[in-house]
This record gives sequence, structure tokens and C-alpha cells, in this order.
Amino acid sequence: MSETIERKAYTFIPGPFQYSAGVAAKPGYALQRFRFANPVPLIEGFARIEAVMTAADVPFTAFCACELRSPAPFTDAGFTAFNREYVGTLERWGIFNNEVNPVARSNVCPEFNKPAGPSFYAFTIAVPAANAPPSFVIAGSAESQEGSGPYSERTVRYGETSPDALAEKLRHVVATMERRMSAFGKTWADVTGTQAYSVYDFHATLGTNLVARGGTRHGLDWHFCRPPVIGLEYEMDCRGVFEERVLPA
Repeated sequence: MSETIERKAYTFIPGPFQYSAGVAAKPGYALQRFRFANPVPLIEGFARIEAVMTAADVPFTAFCACELRSPAPFTDAGFTAFNREYVGTLERWGIFNNEVNPVARSNVCPEFNKPAGPSFYAFTIAVPAANAPPSFVIAGSAESQEGSGPYSERTVRYGETSPDALAEKLRHVVATMERRMSAFGKTWADVTGTQAYSVYDFHATLGTNLVARGGTRHGLDWHFCRPPVIGLEYEMDCRGVFEERVLPA
């Protein structure tokens, strides 16, 4: 994956209609990440994001990445239905057009303390910033091959959770992160934050498959969550972002 598409404030790696594989600020812009103190339901979250962008005096098209929380993994069909609802607001904001979606995304499901419905955990916007260091967000990816077709047919070691299977899944996801970063000319050396999502014990495989590659230079945020589709077991995302804020409840 090497092709990128330019928008006014950032470039992105094209993906399926529901998200892009990653975004990177263009020169003269910086990515800012905002995390909610508590997950905010989708509709309310979009309204609060609008307020943040209005206060920052940037257009709604500055919205370029988000991190979601859902109550439970979806079926393939349920995931498609949710995604169509989600992109409706992006279309209204002038972001989503002709099945092209520049917004990077992670969407995972907490095993405990589940939200009542799909909710925002965090989001990222692109703002004008002279001489800002390069910043980027890589979208979440689990152990499925990119492309179309049922997840059961394109998932690494589908239905398996043995230590060996988890190691293979993790290697696949790490390779996906590295491939996406390379589209922006980035490596683990440019990452400021790495997040992992799984309810299984993947720690035995971290040393050689992630730590030795530089993927945990600033530690690893492990969220006890499942990926968003039934049958997926391990997901990651990463970012190189220098401005982050927590929004109060």
C-alpha cells in the first residue's frame, strides 16, 4: 500500500468506504488528538466534535481520525449497517463523497464496562500550525487481510486463539502497521503512541514481534477490548501526534 490522496490539510491512504488506512498532516498543519474522559454516544459525540472544531475555527473537513467503542462485536452485515450510519454525518460534513472516506478509524469493543451503544473514545483534527513537526495517525487493523469478502475467509488463523495463532495474528497486524506507516515515509521511530486491543494473553509474543522492532518505544497501551467484528482477536493502531488533550465529561 503506497498510494496516498491529498486533502487541504492532510493526505490519506485510501481504504474501504468506512475508513482510510491512515492520515498525515501536510506541511503547515498539525494533527491534534482529543480524548473524552468518558466515551460519548455517537450522536452526542459528533455534536461535541463540531463544537471543538468551531472553537478552533477550522472547517468540519478538518476531522480526520477517530477512535470508537461499541458494545459488542458485529456480524459482517451488522458492521456494514453501522458503518453506513456512521458515514452519514461525514457526508453531511462534506468529508465522505463517492464512497471515498479519508477519515482514519479504530472501533473496538470493551469486554467490561461496555457502552450502551457505539460511542466516541477519541478523535483527531487537522489544524493550521506553522513549522509543526510531521504528525500522523494509522487506523486500527486486526488480523484480517485487506479487501472484500467475508471476514471468515480473509482472517489469519480464523477461530484460533492458541499462543502460536496469536503470535501469527500479531505479526500480521504489526506488518500492516509498518506498511501503512511506510506510505507516509514513517517508521516506529516516528511513533508517539501505540495501542493494542485484545482479551487474550499476547504478551509472550511481544518481545521479538513488536518490542524488538521498536514498536513500544513509549510503552504499549493495552485495552481489554475485542476488535469490532466477530472472529477477530487482535487489533492495533499507532500515531505520531504531539498535541493531545482530554475533554472533561
